[in-house]
Amino acid sequence: MKFHKDSLAIDAEKVTDYLCEMLVKQIRDDMKKTGAVVGISGGIDSSVVSALCARALGPSRVVGIMMPERDSSPESKSLAQKLAAKFGFEAIEDSIFDGLTGMKCYERRDEAIRTVFPDYDPKVWKSKIVIPTNILEKESFNFFTLELVNQKGEVRSERLPLKAYLQIVASTNLKQRLRMTTLYYHAEKRNWAVVGTGNKDEHLQGFFVKYGDGGTDLKPIAQLF
Repeated sequence: MKFHKDSLAIDAEKVTDYLCEMLVKQIRDDMKKTGAVVGISGGIDSSVVSALCARALGPSRVVGIMMPERDSSPESKSLAQKLAAKFGFEAIEDSIFDGLTGMKCYERRDEAIRTVFPDYDPKVWKSKIVIPTNILEKESFNFFTLELVNQKGEVRSERLPLKAYLQIVASTNLKQRLRMTTLYYHAEKRNWAVVGTGNKDEHLQGFFVKYGDGGTDLKPIAQLF
């Protein structure tokens, strides 16, 4: 499908009704499940998906799982709790910090970061990978940059070598895969379905983790930008 200015012009009420019908059909009729488990972060996608599930199946048939870890924002939990209260479904906190520590997620990521910034301290600096935002406006190669930001707002950035980039991505993807494992634990103990929160932008760009946030039973908003 070619993207154009009207791609976002949908009939929200009609689309909502359709998605709720499909949720009931796929979960109850096709998969023979009795409810939905959704990973909730307080973000837009998980909020939309959990609200759709609550409307389609009833709030008592939906559980939202909060999965905090070392890098989580405290605001994520408070927003997720407000979301659950708004739509009347249960919210469960299940930390994945110990699991990620055991898999050396943080240790391996920080090791790669220190190949670029030897004095990197995760207690002082937040790290993220960025790409140029104006690559269509100038003739340049698209390369990744590692950026550090501290609480004072000070920023340090360096071009990210391929080896360090791959190690950071590989270690960080452990988070997505452990979230998937955690969601399936909560789903299988209830005979419920894991409902994914990935949207069309993410799927068109491949911006999801295989066997992580890409590993779900169904994805109701995968066709929505």
